[in-house]
Amino acid sequence: MMQKPPDDKAKPVRAVATLEVTPSLSADAVLSRQQGRAQGKGLLIAMGSSTGGTEALRVILAALLPDTPPVIISQHMPEMFTRSFAERLDSLCVIRVKEAVEGETLQSGTAYIAPGHSHLLLRLTPAGGYVVSLNQGPPVNRHRPSVDVMFRAAANVAGRNCIAVILTGMGRDGAEGMVELKQAGAHNLAQDEKSCVVFGMPREAILRGAAHEVLPLVDIPARLTALCRQRINLRSCT
Repeated sequence: MMQKPPDDKAKPVRAVATLEVTPSLSADAVLSRQQGRAQGKGLLIAMGSSTGGTEALRVILAALLPDTPPVIISQHMPEMFTRSFAERLDSLCVIRVKEAVEGETLQSGTAYIAPGHSHLLLRLTPAGGYVVSLNQGPPVNRHRPSVDVMFRAAANVAGRNCIAVILTGMGRDGAEGMVELKQAGAHNLAQDEKSCVVFGMPREAILRGAAHEVLPLVDIPARLTALCRQRINLRSCT
């Protein structure tokens, strides 16, 4: 049997699409870890959240009292929504809630939400207060604002004077930062699995041993208030 002669015509080559994956950077891409640095004099609350966090933050912030120490928040959210989100919470809460602005000094009775275009960092005033420093560096854990970056900033400048809370969310952003906070002397709370929309972020922090307490969402506001009062009383006795 005669074989069919080879086809001299070149066969078309199909182009294969290449999917570009954004690298998952650590907080080192934005902020170095600075152990042993001078710490601020006031108490500070730091909260991180993602999927389901908008409702979790509402529950917590609406229950806080006017004398609550300043609260900094990183919620994974596009930049076109963070200001309106802060304004909505402000209308529902006794404390003031606002989108964080570069260079403003943190005040008690106020919660500062990181704008969707920047990481929320902190620097110290000469008197030991805290000032917002916004950073548009690369996304960390594929997020900007990143909870890991904010927690590291709080560990660097507040340390043992910080109370941190990690709330519902997908992924692991915030887990390593919470480890650093614990090592710096902060007291850390994690939302429990049952009350989370997504347990990813709290789970990762718990698995790393970073959480001192795991609590249902509804119990977190009262615990925050109690911890703040305990720390204020301890400071006044020393």
